[in-house]
Amino acid sequence: MSVITDIADAVKDELNGHPFSQAFQAVRLYQPLYELADMKTLHVTVVPRGVVMEISSRTLVQYDYQIDVAVQKKFEKDSPVEIDPLMTLVEEIADFFRLRRLAGYPSAVWVKTENDPVWSPEHMEQFRQFTSVLTFTFRVLK
Repeated sequence: MSVITDIADAVKDELNGHPFSQAFQAVRLYQPLYELADMKTLHVTVVPRGVVMEISSRTLVQYDYQIDVAVQKKFEKDSPVEIDPLMTLVEEIADFFRLRRLAGYPSAVWVKTENDPVWSPEHMEQFRQFTSVLTFTFRVLK
C-alpha cells in the first residue's frame, strides 16, 4: 500500500478506537459520496487528499500528507439543537489529533488541522445536510 493510504487507515483506526460524544464507524474511501436517503445516520469518512514534498536537509525529504475527515448527516430542521452536536463532534475530532503521533503509523507526526469552511452552506441549502471537512496534515521525514 502507499504511505498516504497507510496514514489514512491509521487515522480511521484511531477514530474508531476512541469514544466521542456521538457514536460512528469511520470508513476510508476515495470520495465521501452517499445516497441522500442514507444520510439520516452520521457518516465519518477518511479520504487521502494530497502530499507535498520538500527538502528538509541534505539527506532528508519532508513529506506532508493531507488527510480529509468528512463529518456528514442529514438534518430535519436547520436548528442549533440538531447542528450544534455535529459542530461539537467536528471540534472533538480536531482536538483528538492535535499534537498526536499515529499509533498505526508512528513516523507520521501531526503538523496542522484546517477546517475551512467550518460547514458547507451548499449542502445545507441543497440537501438539508450538515457537511464539515477537516484537513489534517501529517509529516513524515524520509
